[in-house]
Order: sequence, then C-alpha cells, then structure tokens
Amino acid sequence: MKNIVVLDGITMGDDIDFTSLEKLGQVTIHRMTEEEQIIDRCIDAQIIITNKVFIREYHFRSLPQLELICLTATGYNNIDIESARKHHVSIANVSGYSTNAVAQHTFAMLFYLWERSRYFDDYTRSGDYCNSEIFTHLSRKFYELSGKTWGIVGLGAIGKKVAQIAKAFGCNIIYYSTSGKNSNQEYTKVDLKTLLHNSDVISIHSPLNDRTKDLFTLRELQQMKSTSYIINVGRGGIINEEDLVEALNLNLIAAACIDVLTTEPMAISSPYRNIINKDKLYITPHVAWAPIETRQRVIEEVTLNIQAFLSNEKRNIVN
Repeated sequence: MKNIVVLDGITMGDDIDFTSLEKLGQVTIHRMTEEEQIIDRCIDAQIIITNKVFIREYHFRSLPQLELICLTATGYNNIDIESARKHHVSIANVSGYSTNAVAQHTFAMLFYLWERSRYFDDYTRSGDYCNSEIFTHLSRKFYELSGKTWGIVGLGAIGKKVAQIAKAFGCNIIYYSTSGKNSNQEYTKVDLKTLLHNSDVISIHSPLNDRTKDLFTLRELQQMKSTSYIINVGRGGIINEEDLVEALNLNLIAAACIDVLTTEPMAISSPYRNIINKDKLYITPHVAWAPIETRQRVIEEVTLNIQAFLSNEKRNIVN
C-alpha cells in the first residue's frame, strides 16, 4: 500500500468525498500545509496530492521515496518540474473537468452586470418599487445580447463552450488564438486588434504564459468600444489590473467581470479596491471552477491518475 498525503485538502472544500483515494493506499489529509511542514508530513509518502502548495528542489532532495505528485488543478507552476524530472518523480494534473462550470459562471457574471441585477434587486428590496407610478422601472437601461459580437480569447474547451452558448443567444462569434495555432472553421478567427475594435463582449479563457501576460493593458483597453464588457475567467495577470481600473474609472469600457486575480486571495492593496463606480466591476473569488460536482470530479480524476500510475500507465503526466 502506498502512503498518500493530501497537503491542502481545504482547497477542495469540506463537502468533498475523498474515500475513493482510500482504496489506493493509506491516506492522510491535511487541511493546509506551510512550505516548512512539507518534508515532515511527507517523509514516508510515495504520493503527494496538492493544489497550490509549492514543491521546490530541496523538497525533492529530502523526499527520495517520492514517486508521484498529483495536482487537483490543471496548472502546475507551483511544482519545480525540472527538479521533479531530475529526481524521477512523475507529475500528473487534471484537465477538462470544469468546462461546463466555467462557461456557466461566465454568463452568470455577465448578466449580473449586463442586466443591472444589483441595482434592480436593491430597488425592490428598498421598498421604492411599492411607490412606483407604473408597473415597471425604466431608469436603468440594458440591452438584448442577441445581435451583439462576442469575442473569445482562447478557443479551447471552455472557449468553445462559451461560444456555443453565446451563439444560442444570437451573438456573432469571433475569436483570437493566443498561440496562433488554433484554427476553427465554425467561428471567425481574427487578430487581437480586430477583436478589440468589434466586440461588445470579450471573454478570456486562455492560460497565463509569456504570450498572454499583460495581454490587456491600457493600450488594448482603449481600443475597445466604450459600451463593451470584458470577462476574465482565465488567469489573473492576463489583464493588467491597474490599467483595467483606470479604463473603468475613465469610462473607456462599460464594465468588467473578474474571477481570477494576480494575487489570490485578493491583496488589501489590490488596484481593484480603487474603483470609483463599483457598479462597473464585479469580482468573484476564483469560484468559476467550484460547483460541487466539478470539485468532486477533480478527486475522481486524481484517483484515476493514481490508478493508472500504479498500473505503470501514463495518464495526464505533464513531465
């Protein structure tokens, strides 16, 4: 039996069932683990499971029995991949588990601002509607989504799902490939400048890398329509946060929906705290991926990754 140590179980939530892992070995679950606790907690572990804990070169040197690190996420920038390779430790991630969840959240965020939901909810709760002269309330304008142009940055699995839903709403779909390699015959591929100039809604679904870091700065935001909305459910750092706040404060764009930040949890000094009109910015705390079914699916995927590894098969091995 393998010793399996979960370093940061709280990142999956207290409502998730880990029992599928218990069929594969002796499982120890830690709620959170600091960097200096890793070696003591994993000294007998052949398998580590983590989401965000950083595993560095000296950890690999100190844990010669370690065979596999399983990530409860797609990204693996918290693992020293070169050191893992040097010490013959396999790294397995999970992917494709959150497509429906992130697409769902993309539209939930958009409609919250697009249809002025906060304002209308406050209006009725305050009792003002009880004193209305007419049956409706028309002091806040909003528009049909049908007929608008939706620009997608990163047409992977999530981007495609968002495109399908937006198309069902009657949107015209265009997309920009951050790698330049993605080609899809169903939708119109454009360069970034064209996407900026023509989109009424832009949603970001790409990873953070050298090509996408600060992809949206004040320069790009100035090229967008003043009535346009931008949604980032990709990674923090793709939009320059200070520049986005400036663009919103100057009314260069209509609004922004943000689920991912450069620093998570949100820093007290975050530029987003300097927004003047709070109705133009909607932030959720990195929850697009987090419906309960999605989180449970992650554990199922990790279980399958470990089962494959124990059978000398490669499944989602990234190194």
